Amino acid sequence: MPDTSALKVASDALAYGRKVQSGRIRAISENIANADSAPTAPGGTPYARKIAVFQPVNPESPRDPVGRIARDSSDFRRRYDPSNAAADRQGYVRLPNVNVALESADLQRVIRNYELNLSAEASIDAVSRATLNLLG
Repeated sequence: MPDTSALKVASDALAYGRKVQSGRIRAISENIANADSAPTAPGGTPYARKIAVFQPVNPESPRDPVGRIARDSSDFRRRYDPSNAAADRQGYVRLPNVNVALESADLQRVIRNYELNLSAEASIDAVSRATLNLLG
């Protein structure tokens, strides 16, 4: 029987990669959904951009990726709108620190990584099937 441990390790690494990309997709999607939300009261804190942060995974010692959601500490956007209930004394409303164009570009990149991961997994499956066919 051939040693398929390398294929198993590769398949596990790809599974971890998909979990990481899924977490990043969720964070980016939430950022885009909240990009224009504003606080409802003066001086209220607007939505802060979320960043999915993951620790590297060693495929030799399988475990789920360890991740957390970090808040972006960059300045909030400000818009002059003195009629808004959330405006400060100078008439400015603080808005989320989310740039929809950058988030959309990140989302496209993450989705592409996810698709490449699926393609690599399909290749591993094809190699496994071809190996079994050769042996059988």
